[in-house]
Amino acid sequence: MAKIGKYALMGNEIIETADAQVSIASSAVLYGLSVYSVFFGKYTPEGMLCFRIPEHLKRLRDSAKMIGLSNVEEELEKDLDIEKIKELIKLNEPKTNQFFRVTVHAISEVAGVRTSNLELKTSVFMYEAVNILPQDKARLKTSLWRRTADTAIPARAKVNGAYVNSALAKQDALDSGFDDCLFLNQNGYVSELSAANIFMVKRGELITPDCASDILEGITRRSIIELAKEAGINVVERKVALTELYTADEVFACGTSAFVSPIVDIDGRKIASGQCGPITKNLRNALTEAQAGSKENWTTLL
Repeated sequence: MAKIGKYALMGNEIIETADAQVSIASSAVLYGLSVYSVFFGKYTPEGMLCFRIPEHLKRLRDSAKMIGLSNVEEELEKDLDIEKIKELIKLNEPKTNQFFRVTVHAISEVAGVRTSNLELKTSVFMYEAVNILPQDKARLKTSLWRRTADTAIPARAKVNGAYVNSALAKQDALDSGFDDCLFLNQNGYVSELSAANIFMVKRGELITPDCASDILEGITRRSIIELAKEAGINVVERKVALTELYTADEVFACGTSAFVSPIVDIDGRKIASGQCGPITKNLRNALTEAQAGSKENWTTLL
């Protein structure tokens, strides 16, 4: 388990994380009505280099908009203060890389099954940046559970309640001896992992499921696409069949909490040599450099 910072930000007030709570009668608890984003902070002696904060906050707003939460802009303006986050970092005294989870909770109590005109509150807490996938040789199992369709709960929105879908699929994979699940969508095409996007390399091209494949439009995914194009790699976003992954030259997952993780086995089928491939390795190195501040406007020092 990752170590959680002693202090958190709740409604623009810094309190002990153990005291940062929402009511059991709130819409956030009763119906999973919260939206969130997690951004990465690289520890340096000068402070935390936080990766693509504006994009994470935009996705937070977009997630809220997609499910119809009202007045999110006003809530974030009131409760999400960068100076307070700097104070939070100082109090927690991190000595390692960190994840920052920013959540907007619907805290209205017994409000009924609706999303509009609910009282909101924002929270931020920090925890050790522990990888959710092996960084050398991850193994996937195609899940019997299908990815929640965009016509049910929008996959491109990070809605807390929707992660029951991910939990069911990942637990089944873990129980079967794998590291994570591989979701197919309702049409049988590859979607993503429980909390990471997926890429494959075939004949020198980098291929990933498109945004109509019920995926989260990941910020790390976007970064990988940009870095690949800069390196002269042709990137294709399209529908992907499961059997294409079986015969790929390389497969990897990526995400804020997954970083870049080579996939060497899917459903008991070894992917190529069963090792991290050269394109995966180069893109992982490029992402690590970007997170260390080598990309202008990609990191913010807090």
